[in-house]
Amino acid sequence: MAFWENGIKGTIPTLLIGVGVALAAPIVLPAAAAGLRPLTKTLIKGGLYVADSVKELMSEAGEQLSDLVAEARAEQAAEAAAPAAAATTEVKPG
Repeated sequence: MAFWENGIKGTIPTLLIGVGVALAAPIVLPAAAAGLRPLTKTLIKGGLYVADSVKELMSEAGEQLSDLVAEARAEQAAEAAAPAAAATTEVKPG
């Protein structure tokens, strides 16, 4: 019987709180939503700014990496061509 008595003592206040919240929700939620809208919009604008900044930084980094790769390939091609050119222009002592 102690279980039943303790269960009712905890259930009734919880039920009353739930009913109170259900009755107050149509009044409180629209007011809260109206107050949170500007904050939400500001957070979204900030997120868009950060996303655009990161996108620009990544684009610049990609361009610099492409330039480095092109320079490395050009140097590699020049180094490969140098021994071949030296072999064809070698002067024989005579």
